[in-house]
Amino acid sequence: MAQKTKADREKEHRGRYHILFEDKKAGRKILDITTRGVNLAIFCLSVLLVVMFLGHLLTAHTPLRQSVPGYPTSQTRQAAMENLLKVDSLETVLDTWAFQVANIQRIVTGQQPLSIDPVSTAEPTSLSDSARAVIAANDSLLREELRKQQLNTELRRRSPITRIEGMHLFTPLKGVIIHPFSPVQDERHLDISAAEGSVVYAIADGTVLFTQWNDRELYSIVIQHDGGLVSICRHCGKLLCQAGNRVTAGTQVAVVGAQASGAHLHFELWYQGEAVDPALYIKF
Repeated sequence: MAQKTKADREKEHRGRYHILFEDKKAGRKILDITTRGVNLAIFCLSVLLVVMFLGHLLTAHTPLRQSVPGYPTSQTRQAAMENLLKVDSLETVLDTWAFQVANIQRIVTGQQPLSIDPVSTAEPTSLSDSARAVIAANDSLLREELRKQQLNTELRRRSPITRIEGMHLFTPLKGVIIHPFSPVQDERHLDISAAEGSVVYAIADGTVLFTQWNDRELYSIVIQHDGGLVSICRHCGKLLCQAGNRVTAGTQVAVVGAQASGAHLHFELWYQGEAVDPALYIKF
């Protein structure tokens, strides 16, 4: 057999890689491998896949997964659940407030307030578009909350409203009551005599929810106070604040205007959607 030439040997070793590990101190080889480039690439890829698989097992099924940035822990999952419950509760509160604002707008415009129970027997055509939208958006949690409010309202009708009695309410206007509160005759307000230009004060801390003007009632102002209390002043000739303003007890909010029947202040007091007699809690 003819011996291989140098060119044949170079051609045979072309495309091969020689991997050698040796211990120089001991003078022995630890690993001596000669392989082709394709085999070396397959081997490196296989080693990489094995390392990735083992890394996945360690991070997915052992406590090491908590060291991965962004990996959810039991604490983060619990916090996320608590945040979801808080958001749901906040949506319920906002829906309740929207329902109350729609009710206040109906009161200010002289319409009958909506029933606290969203399943009302009133004709759908008698509801404003905003009220229909609010009622339609109420979910089961809001309905349950409103039913509880209705039950509490029925209980309050049978007993004195002690929570208002515990509040210190500022007198909105000093004068003589010329028209008493009479829910039987659907007169759920007081008329207080006053000279034109008399200043009207806020009865407690709160926020101005709504203002309005028309020829019959002049300016009207609605203030939401803490504890579910709402005050409404009508027949004002001038307003000293606007919707969205924060007021404190004793803040000047309006001025009594001129009326054909004589200058006076129309004053209403509502507690959690129920009209109450202001004379029981405020000294005029």
